[in-house]
Amino acid sequence: MKYDLGQIEKVPLKSIWPHEALDFTKWLSVEENLSALGEAIDLELELIETESPVGSFRADIFASEADGGRRVIIENQLTETDHDHLGKIITYAAGKDARVVVWIVGCAREPHRQAIEWLNQNTDSDMGFFLVEMELWSIEGSKPAPRFNVVEKPNDWAKSVKASEGYSEAERMRLAYWQRYCDLAYADDRFSSVMKPQRPSRNHWSTLHIGSSSYHLALLVYANQNKIGVEFYAPDNKSIGERVIQRASELAGLLEAEAVPFVAEKASGVRFFKNGCNFKKNPEKWDDYISWQLQTAVKLREAVLAMNLDG
Repeated sequence: MKYDLGQIEKVPLKSIWPHEALDFTKWLSVEENLSALGEAIDLELELIETESPVGSFRADIFASEADGGRRVIIENQLTETDHDHLGKIITYAAGKDARVVVWIVGCAREPHRQAIEWLNQNTDSDMGFFLVEMELWSIEGSKPAPRFNVVEKPNDWAKSVKASEGYSEAERMRLAYWQRYCDLAYADDRFSSVMKPQRPSRNHWSTLHIGSSSYHLALLVYANQNKIGVEFYAPDNKSIGERVIQRASELAGLLEAEAVPFVAEKASGVRFFKNGCNFKKNPEKWDDYISWQLQTAVKLREAVLAMNLDG
């Protein structure tokens, strides 16, 4: 039996992007391409500027996580990795106070793979280094298709365990809870198709981005009050927060939860709680608690997006 299949061919990067700064950096800074990189490294990226000054040097791309999260440095090198660029990414990270560094290369040499792995193992849990090989592929003369091949990334679980040293008992429990949440979130097709969990932390909240810089959702654990929740949070736009507060009762009915509006100096929003959840004494029920939060977050996301708050 014969099969009509094509041959995949690797396309030289320089044939499409002859100049790193003028061609590749310009291409990568376009929203849809930066978003594709973000999907590859599991971060939602927003461009701040290209050719960003760092002393007498310039970082190729300066970005941030969506909703004003951690700062991100992206350094492009469409050739083999070298010591010069390894030094640059550290210099740029320090100069921009970046917590995420992405080094995009044509070919990752083994010594530099090991260097990025070492940095991930020996920096704190909020710092991450990514080594990404840029690839172009064609099928029998078709238009080249770009692919971000992540060859080194942070080991979040290992770093979270290391970070837990010195935490209080309550902080360690929250960290364990959010680690379990990440496992269940990625296994939940309905949830993971529209949202991605934040890296586990010792905080009582875990942020969820839903495509707007004006607001986001968060999951909550209030151990001392025996309740868990899902929150709508507008950090700097009280008019948006007020629009959701006005519909708090309606949303509470939809979510089958207790609605608690809040208005702070800058932030506003609504927290939706499920009571009677003894987080400390019933770890065997964590899966049930998390399942409720995942389902409720999906419902709240759908309701919020239907309000067209950015419109």
